Amino acid sequence: MSALVIQHAELQDGRIADVRIERGRVVEISDEVSSKGAGRVVDAHGGALLPGLHDHHIHLFALAAARASVACGPPEVTSDEQLHLALMGAQVTSGSIRGVGYHESVAGELNRYRLDSLAPEGVPVRVQHRSGAMWILNSAAIDAYSLSQGPWPEGVERNAAGELTGRIYYQDTWLRGRLGAASIPDLAAVGRELASCGVTALMDATPDKDRSDIAALERAIEEGALPQKVTAMGSAALDTLSGSLVEVGPVKVMLREPALPEFDELVKLIHTAHIAKRGVAFHCVTRAELVMACGALREAGPLRGDRIEHASIAPPELVALLSELDVWVVTQPGFVFERGKAYLRDVEQADHPWLYRGRGFLDSGVALGAGTDAPYGAADPWVAIRAAVDRTTREGATLGGAEALTPERALALFTSPISSPGELPASIAPGGEADFCLVDLPWREFREKLCREHVAMTVCRGKVIWDRGTDGNA
Repeated sequence: MSALVIQHAELQDGRIADVRIERGRVVEISDEVSSKGAGRVVDAHGGALLPGLHDHHIHLFALAAARASVACGPPEVTSDEQLHLALMGAQVTSGSIRGVGYHESVAGELNRYRLDSLAPEGVPVRVQHRSGAMWILNSAAIDAYSLSQGPWPEGVERNAAGELTGRIYYQDTWLRGRLGAASIPDLAAVGRELASCGVTALMDATPDKDRSDIAALERAIEEGALPQKVTAMGSAALDTLSGSLVEVGPVKVMLREPALPEFDELVKLIHTAHIAKRGVAFHCVTRAELVMACGALREAGPLRGDRIEHASIAPPELVALLSELDVWVVTQPGFVFERGKAYLRDVEQADHPWLYRGRGFLDSGVALGAGTDAPYGAADPWVAIRAAVDRTTREGATLGGAEALTPERALALFTSPISSPGELPASIAPGGEADFCLVDLPWREFREKLCREHVAMTVCRGKVIWDRGTDGNA
């Protein structure tokens, strides 16, 4: 790999310097470095050279699939009439329509019969709730995929007469099997999109990932579709996986109120993961889920690498317990902007200060990282970084203003090591891996904007993976 030289870049300490990269690492930083033998020389014109962004919680396959789906919820769709128009105008792919992002604020509680009235007659339609927790299928889809024939796993809802309502909770793997939709979506567009945001490392947080999914991610990396470094959560099937291009992350544990697991079984699961030298990552979006996760971790004994995902509602007493357990929290400040209006309306007012906290965690000594949760949130990390700073909703209301972070601290949520969210952020120094995000403004100006449009170049392992100057074709 030929050398890359970046000239006149603003470093994290504010000085302007040149940076030389060879074989994926920084070899020299000085007022003027030699460009001899460099395959490429880039003039930063005083733009800030930042560590590459790390998305600590994302769903790659779901994001790729969502990009080929019709939007069925806010902000694009906000009424039943708009939903009807979106579905009627949607492209039918492989004989069906796939929708994403639905929320009850659009057309209330959606089921098969309500969906029948909104969608094209006779066309199989499936719509995912924006939480990712539920699919709603119309009657044509239920018939086309023979879903009326049992047996059904838990989570397939039926009415008092035993008929399917079309609502299916937390059964993505089962549903894919019934749909015959086992193929892996193309990840190239996702890789390019994330690179254009300055993202150089990812933690895929999908819970049921097995070795075949890891193999698909490896192929995407080998083919260049995913230029980022990838770590993946998954099931116990990954316990002994080694030598992969994909790092193995913690065991993902989905806690779902009101159907919470038996406490002793949860403690046993933690023990098993720890024996395999893997942490556990608890999905916690309610107070009860967070209480159970903390209780089980206290009983089992926490291990470095244990995490809480989301910690959506975290009152002071639970923040204190998280600090005592010394676990990492990976939150989604972008939801303050994207979903704030619904939170202000639907969440009890007493809990508003505890939603997707920032400052409260840090002041209590809780190690805090962040992710986008894409596609269930915007895939652009700068949306989340900006929301962590200003704590305003899309409509301009303030939500949890006391939780606001400085731009520097908000950026650090997305620059800590992917294997240890909340720990010290990556630094740009000789000998370090060359993972950068170059923006076209000095930091003092960029910190006021914090937006993707100013990302000029992304470098991962010393290789340019995004270059706005060449329309992104690095």
